[in-house]
Amino acid sequence: MFKETLIVYTIKNFVLNRILGITGALFTLVIPFILWLLPSTFFDSGESICLSQVLLNEECPGCGITRGIQHTMHLDFKQAWEYNKLSFLVLPIFFFIWIKTIFKIWGFLLMEKSQ
Repeated sequence: MFKETLIVYTIKNFVLNRILGITGALFTLVIPFILWLLPSTFFDSGESICLSQVLLNEECPGCGITRGIQHTMHLDFKQAWEYNKLSFLVLPIFFFIWIKTIFKIWGFLLMEKSQ
């Protein structure tokens, strides 16, 4: 009885992890395209959701990164630099993670086909 329950739990856990992994990978792949399709000024106005600004009325080192990345993706480097200089460091890291995810999914699909 215990062994059967453990096997069922392991299978359910495996399926859940696989679904979450595929969902996360798809989310990682789609977000850059959505940001690229939006206009560069999409995030420029509106209320901040940064806890540092909301609670302490102080800008944190991450404030403006989303706007900076958005402007960098649209090749508006001057405006991106004004929002947050770290966006020039963060965007290549995101790009690296994005490419790595593409290769991971590609390898997964090739492995599925060969089985």
